[in-house]
Amino acid sequence: MRILHITNHVQQIGNGIVNVAVDLACLQAKNGHHVAVASAGGEYETLLANYDVQHFHLDQSRTPINIIKAAWRYRQIIQEFQPDIVHAHMMTGVVLAGLLRNCGEYSLVSTVHNEFQRSAILMGLADRVIAVSNAVADSMVRRGISKSKLRVVANGTLNSPRNRSIKDCQPMLLCHPAITTVAGMYTRKGIVELIEAFVKIAAEVPQAHLYLVGNGPDRTMFEAMVQNTPFGNRIHFEGFQSEPQRYMLSSDIFVLASHCESFGLVLTEAREAGCAIIASDVDGIPETLDRGQAGLLVPPKDSQTLANALMYLLKDSEQLQKLKSQAKQNLERFSVTRVHEETLSLYYELLDNYRVFNLSISQELLVSK
Repeated sequence: MRILHITNHVQQIGNGIVNVAVDLACLQAKNGHHVAVASAGGEYETLLANYDVQHFHLDQSRTPINIIKAAWRYRQIIQEFQPDIVHAHMMTGVVLAGLLRNCGEYSLVSTVHNEFQRSAILMGLADRVIAVSNAVADSMVRRGISKSKLRVVANGTLNSPRNRSIKDCQPMLLCHPAITTVAGMYTRKGIVELIEAFVKIAAEVPQAHLYLVGNGPDRTMFEAMVQNTPFGNRIHFEGFQSEPQRYMLSSDIFVLASHCESFGLVLTEAREAGCAIIASDVDGIPETLDRGQAGLLVPPKDSQTLANALMYLLKDSEQLQKLKSQAKQNLERFSVTRVHEETLSLYYELLDNYRVFNLSISQELLVSK
């Protein structure tokens, strides 16, 4: 099978969408398929090449002139690579692939990673739409995408070809108790509420430290916020880390306080590392935490309840250890191999439908003669 993935870039910056696309491309190529990725490029080009995944440069920057150039370049790529399946992971890619294909030229698959974006409805241009959680699937149905197009393939990142085994990762030396998040520095990731919650408990737990791992456009605002608290020396901005698992392995509590979150890939890594987890009860997060069996669920945008949950675990070592143990259970379903196999099954479903359609057309032509 010839498979082309389209994503905006393949930079190693902790972007979950890119990570999923790179994982799929590598495993599909390892499985013997002819695989290519079209993107503006990035550090993962080397990894892709190691797996014999071809990379085509495709800049999808959204300016009128560049979109015209991208359309022209995309047609070149299709003519050269001749894919059976085009798998688009972001909005611009699915629009290009949907509008520029000739009838029957290839089957189109899209994955909805960020269903909270208004543009996510455009992913419905594909023949099949992958939802990364049941919550995402339900949301897309409400927004008008047909159930017959939708397939749920829950995200998974464990044993990714991008990462070393967690057994080979050296834990960071952190101050304890250590509270950590790994997230883009965006307001929607609940960083404000996490900082507020930490400030609420900091005086009562003077040994506790907060580690914010990740970069993003709102980081400067968060840093200014921290400077106006009396606990700035205990709140650490660690920036992007290529191996965030090192922080997780040394953390007592992992927090994901997102306002919206289709799945929460980072939670699977926190679970594998054995963190006690507190996360927002929103979108796909409850599915990722086994409906609250593998972590505490709190309302989003509620710093007081988050502070109460932190204090509960910090004051009850028995409950803290219990949550750490529960986090590591039932992890098999989060493997990249399972995601790869379920995605391939979807591709084959489309190809089988295509063959049946062509056979039917041929028979009709013969009868008409």
